[in-house]
Amino acid sequence: MPRLENTIDIKVPVNIAYNQWTQFETFPNFMSSVLQVKQLDDSHVWWQVEIGGHSIEWEAEIIEQVPDDHIAWRSVSSPRHLGLVSFKHVEIHATRVHVEIEYEADMKAEVSATMTGLLEQKISEALACYRQLLESRKRPAGGWRGRIAVGTDNAVRH
Repeated sequence: MPRLENTIDIKVPVNIAYNQWTQFETFPNFMSSVLQVKQLDDSHVWWQVEIGGHSIEWEAEIIEQVPDDHIAWRSVSSPRHLGLVSFKHVEIHATRVHVEIEYEADMKAEVSATMTGLLEQKISEALACYRQLLESRKRPAGGWRGRIAVGTDNAVRH
């Protein structure tokens, strides 16, 4: 499976960067390719995106979530993919956000390479907009501080 990675430093504390990321329904505000997101329950999120002129929908399951540290997910419908976003304190008021995504490429190699390049560009642009959003207002639009443990069906609230 092709793997995409990107990292960005944001001048806000870890809890602010993390809290904003947990507000999935706000992703269209900083990700131009994301058309709509619906939080179905604590561990399931429905996505609709537009990539390369094509509208794509899928449901993702959050398989692990540790406040101020990371969120891992996998798709439960096509297109198949999995990912991880991690948050690391780098300075007193700065956070390093690292995104990793692996996806199933079920197309010809040349089309897959073009799609990978397009996805890399979209992720880079989205992270830059995410940084701009957070650094301009210095607070998240909310936040969910619950934990989701690997191998559980239900989120455990703390």
